[in-house]
Amino acid sequence: MAFIGMATSFIESTLAQLYKTKDDQGNYRGGPAYYMEKGLGMRWMGVLFSLFLILAFGLVFNAVQANSIAQASAAAFNFNPLYVGIGLVLLSGTVIFGGIRSIARVAEWVVPVMAAAYLLLAFWVLAMNIEQLPAILLLIVKSAFGLQEAAAGAVGYGISQAMTQGVQRGLFSNEAGMGSAPNAAASASPYPPHPASQGYVQMLGVFVDTLVICSATAAIILASGVMDNPTGEISGIELTQRALSSAVGSWGSPFVALAIFFFAFTSIIANYAYAENNLIFLEHNHPARLVIFRCMALGMVMFGALAELPLVWKMADTAMALMAITNLTAILLLSRVAFKLARDYNRQRALGKLPTFDASQYPELKSQLEPGVWDNPRKPD
Repeated sequence: MAFIGMATSFIESTLAQLYKTKDDQGNYRGGPAYYMEKGLGMRWMGVLFSLFLILAFGLVFNAVQANSIAQASAAAFNFNPLYVGIGLVLLSGTVIFGGIRSIARVAEWVVPVMAAAYLLLAFWVLAMNIEQLPAILLLIVKSAFGLQEAAAGAVGYGISQAMTQGVQRGLFSNEAGMGSAPNAAASASPYPPHPASQGYVQMLGVFVDTLVICSATAAIILASGVMDNPTGEISGIELTQRALSSAVGSWGSPFVALAIFFFAFTSIIANYAYAENNLIFLEHNHPARLVIFRCMALGMVMFGALAELPLVWKMADTAMALMAITNLTAILLLSRVAFKLARDYNRQRALGKLPTFDASQYPELKSQLEPGVWDNPRKPD
């Protein structure tokens, strides 16, 4: 699945770069809605996708992230979810309403540090259990391909809990193919100045998220033995906290809770940014409408902190499916364009040149591209 995700991520991010636009403030904007309109000539499809994304990331996924933080905080510190929700609403509101970007900037700086610390801790735990590693990797492969369902039902359940509920719920989710990441990819000024360069960057992110972090998390849980005698249903986050605590001591659970907070909080801010980008596409970014939407987004943060886990994820599953079906259809139809750009990028690399996108070499795309965006690509300041 990681390799499929890397491929879809490359295509969608490359297309987002190619069909991006520039707003009045000089900022780049783009994403699936834009390449559906410009690349396919189907604005109706872009409108449909924008509505799905606004529902998913502007509302439902905010509840998911808040739920993740509330669960982790309750398990590690016994915090009341009500107070966690109020705190999240206040913090998120200061960024979304007040434009106090310093909070978001601090969190964005801390996230890579926490991610690196999590990986180092994971590798340390695995090093302490190195003798179990071959058996763990074999079990993961067998469980993934359905070779040992009956014999390893409990362990398979543990892998599922850890990888699809724990990591996916705000810890390290790659979102490949859903169409969310291209909204961020389009805003970048890539170097080398070629749409495919951003596609390769996004591929690397999926590789790290899925193959490195998810696999490390699953291995930690299996090595810990917390699923040897499962007692009732527990969340993926709590499962990870228990496993890490059993390996490193009582501070493992608070560490995971702190990491979850930074990962999920920055996701709430990013989710809103994605949604606002698509409101702009729909031309519904009137100040009064934005105020209403921001209140709805913060309301979902509060709802998520208090809601039961199954309800939150049923809503999220539906929203993800609607987005993915629409976006995957579009990137399938436009995949030939992305592959052509990939060949051009690799050809220039093979010749020892700095890959630079020359729009004049693609007359069939001329009418689809935003004037001035790719006319004189250069290294960003």
